Amino acid sequence: MGSFSRQDFFRELSRGCVFPTAQQGLEQVWPLLAVCLGSRLVWRVALPAWLKHLATVAGGLYCLHHFFQRQMVWVVLLSVMCYAMLFLCRRSGHRGVLLSATILVYLLLGELHMVTAVSWHKMRGAQMIVAMKAISLGFDLDQGSVGTMPSPLEFMGYIYFVGTVIFGPWVSFSSYRRAVDSQPMSFSWFHKVMSSMVKSILYLVVSTCVAPYLFPYFIPVYSDGLLQRWLAAYENAVSFHFSNYFVAFLSEATLTLAGGGFTLHKESTHWDMWVSRPLDVDLPRSMVSVVTSWNQPMSRWLNTYVFRSALTLGRFPAILVTYSASALLHGFSFHLGAVLLTLGFITYVEHVLRTKMATMLSACVLSKRCPAACPHRNKTGVVVRLTNVTFGLLAIFYLTYLGSFFDTDSDAEEEEGYGMSHTLQRWKQLGWSGHWVALALWVIYKLLP
Repeated sequence: MGSFSRQDFFRELSRGCVFPTAQQGLEQVWPLLAVCLGSRLVWRVALPAWLKHLATVAGGLYCLHHFFQRQMVWVVLLSVMCYAMLFLCRRSGHRGVLLSATILVYLLLGELHMVTAVSWHKMRGAQMIVAMKAISLGFDLDQGSVGTMPSPLEFMGYIYFVGTVIFGPWVSFSSYRRAVDSQPMSFSWFHKVMSSMVKSILYLVVSTCVAPYLFPYFIPVYSDGLLQRWLAAYENAVSFHFSNYFVAFLSEATLTLAGGGFTLHKESTHWDMWVSRPLDVDLPRSMVSVVTSWNQPMSRWLNTYVFRSALTLGRFPAILVTYSASALLHGFSFHLGAVLLTLGFITYVEHVLRTKMATMLSACVLSKRCPAACPHRNKTGVVVRLTNVTFGLLAIFYLTYLGSFFDTDSDAEEEEGYGMSHTLQRWKQLGWSGHWVALALWVIYKLLP
């Protein structure tokens, strides 16, 4: 569609992209949705807990086979190894750390030696969810928030919980136990499932049919040279963002459909799971809000089980440890490691600079929005608004820069993971500007009194 005139493009858009994309998306996920609903119905029946866990394991294994075929054995092997480690270390007070080390070694061997790059890349999301669940359970057992070691069947039910086994999101073991008890199938539950599913398909369509053709078809901006490279980088970043929202809202739908993702307030049930908040990412207040809104369950996991534990090293080392952990969970690929570590430095610089500015100006210019009772004198003045808008625009600049190499036209590289040369070449084309700006802001932070 890239060679069409604007008139021809819009005539062909719905027939050639929108409807086929939506149809293919639904065809891919309907078996998962059906199994999630089946699991929900089973949980509503007055069955013994072990039978509910067994049904959950069966549904999860079926979905793993549907999406990964024989390659699912690597996910199963990881889950078995995690329970074996938990059982062997059941009297230890460091089960979370030991599990983390074991999973790290397994992921390293799997990616570098045991499986082809394409196959491992396809399973990466499922492997990451298993790893996050097992590690969180290990730390929860150490800290006493989970009182007793789960049985093998209960553990595998948690790991293979069909609402999260393919696309996530991460849920705690306690949340899984509450979900097994099952809440009524209310209108609010049905509305949450349908709204998340509709949003998911809309984001898929935008990612595939709108974002790659943003300029000049949807926004009539024509350019060449450096501006063209930045516009192409913005298209790549937006397409990547919306593909993430597709997965995020799909995972909301599957989790809720299977009976999870709720909170209890007195005697009422609220189906209020939010995985991602797109407006806070694409129209951000700060890079900190981007990080926390991109994948909220994973952000909570990293904050609870990595960042807080690493704070004894100091704030900046703790941030580096947290982003390094995220990079390792996402896979041993240069492009993700480069993005996440760069993101760690950017968020740190932004946080300390805005904290210092907020103190100097006594103004609400922190990375996170101030509470109503904050002690700052200047809350909504011109300087406050201008500062926050400037940092918001700077965050959009960073997002464009960091997302520039997620090229939707490079299917082979996307399947195997983008290599070092591809990443460095894209950043070089943009003059390494994101890194230079972050470094300049760090110098300003150091120079301020």
